[in-house]
Amino acid sequence: MPVFSSAALRSSVVSRLRAAGCVFAEEEARILLTAADTPAELAAMVRARAEGRPLEHVVGWAEFAGLRIAVDPGVFVPRRRSGFLAAAAARLTRPGALVVDLCCGSGALGAAVAATAGHPVELYAADLDPAAVRCARRNLAGTGALVFEGDLFAALPDTLRGRVEVLIANVPYVPTGDIELLPPEARLHEARPALDGGLDGLDVLRRVASEAPGWLAAGGSLLFETSERQAAGALAVARAAALRAVASREEELDATVVIATRS
Repeated sequence: MPVFSSAALRSSVVSRLRAAGCVFAEEEARILLTAADTPAELAAMVRARAEGRPLEHVVGWAEFAGLRIAVDPGVFVPRRRSGFLAAAAARLTRPGALVVDLCCGSGALGAAVAATAGHPVELYAADLDPAAVRCARRNLAGTGALVFEGDLFAALPDTLRGRVEVLIANVPYVPTGDIELLPPEARLHEARPALDGGLDGLDVLRRVASEAPGWLAAGGSLLFETSERQAAGALAVARAAALRAVASREEELDATVVIATRS
């Protein structure tokens, strides 16, 4: 990809992005200038970003855990804080571990685990959104993963029951009433089912936790992200499913992860 090196052009892009309210205008300008092949394409990208489309949808990819993840329009953009979840999952794997990335979205978490575990894993992923599944298949193409389309565990082969050692489920956890408080980038441009966790934000988690023991191997763990204020409720949901659950917090990333293990 060519880089437009004109200082005047770079300054113009930064100014346009700042005027549109982009907090990280300098960094976003660098990415746009690198991603565009022609001046016309650059102008279209800058216009789309200034109109509020997520930068990742504009350029078609997101940086996550040191990887470049393809992200198509409408697909949930992997958040930097979710790197904490990916790292926690990778630490729990062993060579050949059976790993499932449920609610996989773009497949970013599964890709990060496969890249950082330090050994091969047997990876499966699933999502309800066809657009997300298409992204995940591209992002996981080099890992040997199988990616399925469907509703939570219903998408997975029955042969995985009782064998899953690491179950990643980055379920939607925004309470329905808080959706309108989200930045327009998320609220208007990401699929609502990827955000909406129901009245208290824990509805999808309840479904996952209730079925997880039947899919986990003995000693296998369910890992999921939640907010700091929902952590107590999320722990209660996991424990109600007879899982031993603990929460970990990474302040710098504003990330809270629950690890819930089958005895």
